[in-house]
Amino acid sequence: MAVAREELESYWMPFTANRDFKKSPRIITGAKGHHYTTEGGEKLYDMFSGLWTSGVGHCHPKIVEAVQKQVAELDYAIGFQVSNDKSFELARRVSELAPDGFSHAFFTNSGSESVDTALKIALAYHRSKGEGTRTRLIGRERGYHGVNFGGISVGGIVPNRVAFSANLIPGVDHIRTTIDLENTAFSRGQPEWGMHLADDLERLCTLHGGANIAAVIVEPVAGSTGIIAPPVGYLERLREICDRHGILLIFDEVITGFGRVGAAFAAERFNVQPDIITTAKGLTNGVIPMGAVLVQDHIYDAFMHGPEGAIELFHGYTYSGHPVAAAAGLATMDIYQEEGSFDQARELEGPFEEMLHSFADHPKVIDVRNYGLMGGIELAAREGAPGARGLEVHKRCYWEEKFMIRNAMDVICFSPFLNSKLEDWEPVFERLRHVIDTME
Repeated sequence: MAVAREELESYWMPFTANRDFKKSPRIITGAKGHHYTTEGGEKLYDMFSGLWTSGVGHCHPKIVEAVQKQVAELDYAIGFQVSNDKSFELARRVSELAPDGFSHAFFTNSGSESVDTALKIALAYHRSKGEGTRTRLIGRERGYHGVNFGGISVGGIVPNRVAFSANLIPGVDHIRTTIDLENTAFSRGQPEWGMHLADDLERLCTLHGGANIAAVIVEPVAGSTGIIAPPVGYLERLREICDRHGILLIFDEVITGFGRVGAAFAAERFNVQPDIITTAKGLTNGVIPMGAVLVQDHIYDAFMHGPEGAIELFHGYTYSGHPVAAAAGLATMDIYQEEGSFDQARELEGPFEEMLHSFADHPKVIDVRNYGLMGGIELAAREGAPGARGLEVHKRCYWEEKFMIRNAMDVICFSPFLNSKLEDWEPVFERLRHVIDTME
């Protein structure tokens, strides 16, 4: 059944050109495995696995069963001074996947909440250690860390910040982005150029005093800004600078966590140990909203002092550790283990890279970049209309070619399923080429 016009008008959609969308709405009514079903009954192949979320496919029967069972047994339990069994079990399971030294998880409901939680933990950690001057936070240009005030303050995507610039949290600065098409265009995986850009953090330590900086937050592979892999040696260099100045390093792994880069976490894949990891999305395969913040043991231990009856961190959410979300998370952890999802993703990286870079010689393409199962094809912008080509590709792929991709301005972004089949990808990229060939 088509959505009624009055219903279309009632919903103010997120990150959407609402007036444009409602002229020709693209509405999904069902999903199964690797496909969506539209309100017109057509099947669309999902080349973005939800919104970086649904790595093992939509409506996975094991997760569906776990959620149905849990909601009939315990739909909700208060999370303050009381909790539920599933949240403790999930915290253990996620911590076991994390790098060594991460034995504790704080549950949230989204990536945005995970980021704000991580920032608060970082500030409170230094205060608990008697370093109350450490109040400054460092993000990165073109970084995306959600849309709460903390996240957009440390984030560096201009349209997300501009309307709120006067009210962003104070004491925040940004290091340079690592993308520079003159030096990094058409890199396969990590660019060889750009490690030196990590030294921009050293510049800010000189400017503000390293002893006044609480934390640096970066995405190991930037996603929402259009897929930016770290230069070789860049993350290692950030770690060295943070260690030298006593600064906490936060990896925002809301996108890169749970197999997206062929490992449980990008920290493992890059062999760089952060102090805090933020997660969401793949934690429950996108089925129930949930996020988590993982902290190294020394950070958790720094809070565990004073009277035992005193609250150590005055922070949390009504739905932290929600039992139904935790049940979905536990089923998702089982699937990752039983199906070997992270190894599956790793095996797909090579073919994925080849298909992406087959567009490198296209006259409308100015860059192709990839890491793990994250890929972007950047189109030359139309004069005076940045983003127009990207949106047209998104629409035409949906309406004409029957598959789903996402555009970040003029970057066509891909986030395929961890258990994708190559025979599904080949026609998708052929149809994408047709769209790009025939557009103005």
